[in-house]
Amino acid sequence: MEGKDVAGQQIPIPEMCERFRKVYTGAITDVLDEMGIYHRTLPHTLQPLVPGTKVAGVAFPLYGVPNSKIDYQTSIRKVLTMLGEAPKDSILVYQTNDSVSAHLGELSVTSLKVRGCRGAVIDGGVRDVEFILREGFPVFARYKTPTDCVPRWELLERNCSIIIGDVRIAPGDVIVADHDGIVAVPKEVAVEVLLKGEEVVNTENQVREAVRGGMMPLEAYEQYGRF
Repeated sequence: MEGKDVAGQQIPIPEMCERFRKVYTGAITDVLDEMGIYHRTLPHTLQPLVPGTKVAGVAFPLYGVPNSKIDYQTSIRKVLTMLGEAPKDSILVYQTNDSVSAHLGELSVTSLKVRGCRGAVIDGGVRDVEFILREGFPVFARYKTPTDCVPRWELLERNCSIIIGDVRIAPGDVIVADHDGIVAVPKEVAVEVLLKGEEVVNTENQVREAVRGGMMPLEAYEQYGRF
């Protein structure tokens, strides 16, 4: 998958992800607001394992539910099949509907990293944190626990539309996460948002320097149109 800019030129996915990672989420949400696209910020209960983590990638959404009756082999084979299908440059985005188990651990992270995945966002739990930190794999999750999801949880769908909080996330949406939180950019407008976001960052850099030089806030706003 590639995105097209306003001139019709294609932006390769790896380049688009790297450029999004350099645009802070505040600028992205400002652009989305100006475009009339709201409810794209994921719940603040999803926190990074390492404060200050920054990552951007293409959403590979997953949906599952707790299932106390599922057998071990069925449970683990569904998870392992999914891990083998996660595409390069993706961020796995889990809607687990669970508050008990861990849905990602060290061996899974090792596999995903080798496959070129960029990170994981889990509305659920994570474990093996010490080992994941050693791998340097970006993970945002709601909680930590040693309790494995196998065989307590069933993965029902992969690469499907999901809802986390009030945000609908579709396959191919761009996930951007940093110090402030997580934003899901609809794939249909991803390149437009990227280009406008880069403009915002450039303008705000100019505003910052002007204010440091003594310009009054209102004057800076009137000159640059942002503050």
